[in-house]
Amino acid sequence: MSIVSNSLKRIKPSPTIAVTQKAKEMRDAGKDIIALGAGEPDFDTPDNIKQAAIAAINRGDTKYTAVDGTPILKKAIQAKFLRENNLKFELDEITVGTGGKQVLYNAFMATINKGDEVIIPAPYWVSYPDMVLLAGGKPKIVKCYEEDEFKLTPQLLKKAISKKTKWLILNSPSNPTGACYSKKEIEALAEVLKKNKQVYILSDDIYEHITFDNFKFYTIAQINELKNRTLTMNGVSKSYSMTGWRIGYAAGPKEIIKAIAKIQSQSTTNPSSISQAAAVEALNGTQDFIKTRANSFKERRDFVVKELNNIKGLSCLNPNGAFYVFPNCKKLLGKKTKLKTDTNFVEKLLENTGVAVVQGSAFGLDGYFRISYATSMENLKKALSRIKSFCEKTI
Repeated sequence: MSIVSNSLKRIKPSPTIAVTQKAKEMRDAGKDIIALGAGEPDFDTPDNIKQAAIAAINRGDTKYTAVDGTPILKKAIQAKFLRENNLKFELDEITVGTGGKQVLYNAFMATINKGDEVIIPAPYWVSYPDMVLLAGGKPKIVKCYEEDEFKLTPQLLKKAISKKTKWLILNSPSNPTGACYSKKEIEALAEVLKKNKQVYILSDDIYEHITFDNFKFYTIAQINELKNRTLTMNGVSKSYSMTGWRIGYAAGPKEIIKAIAKIQSQSTTNPSSISQAAAVEALNGTQDFIKTRANSFKERRDFVVKELNNIKGLSCLNPNGAFYVFPNCKKLLGKKTKLKTDTNFVEKLLENTGVAVVQGSAFGLDGYFRISYATSMENLKKALSRIKSFCEKTI
């Protein structure tokens, strides 16, 4: 009899972390590797945020805090939602966790019963389905198409909803595609959801501030009829370059927030007191650098998309947000190239060129791969040159 639980047999390790680890191992072995797999900004955490953490250490804020966040951080989150999203939440409608991932995990563990269905539009962030499976639920994957910019349509949503549907996950801007839902598109989905009152919405807004081309961010909780059925998740990892600080947060119905706190009280207890102090400064302090960094990401996006579309066998949409692109490599797959799948493509790309990307099948859609352009232009130029050479030789 195995010591490992049966629930673990239902899931697999994170493919994005696996790619990052493999690239690191190859680099440690002396190989010239350009890693385009990690979803992490290459910018440093701003100094004012670092100094807030140092000040917290110096004044002795090194003890346990309230399980689901300090009052001062919750107030900063409350102010953020009102200031940026015109959303009003009470403090007991807000939770803070050790990263956005823990917030999502807690939410599923706190709300899902065996057999409950969770609608997950594909391509999706790799952890969504496995979190649902660990909670005993059933991921209902809805494939979205390139011609719809990889976004869920009202027709697909309506078809996917059943009596067992508990949650719908919406992620905008999207990981892995960078696709962003406009206000009009969200309102169209909302019309379907208003008629299906048993469905709750988990809105993953972690890339909210990384948008381009004058795109105006809109989140579904801003629709009054759905606010009491929506859990809006966000965090400081991406916008403030604080991935290692591990602070995520969410706001939503009190019943869900209370249940999340109960789960967290028996797992990690509170997030780091120092990281929470830093997050207060992140949310309350200057926001000027966010637009500057978004402009840098836009410059990189423009370069990467242009170069990819000039490579024979590849094509790539021009996304409105995040720091990913999701190129189509289907023309390079088949008997002629001996690359049968997108997994074969990314494996050979890494082996032959030292460029690490992630296969589209890891995100639920075959025939694509994800590039994270959260790295220097120098690295991107080298990487795209290598990808072009690889594709030309493959054809």
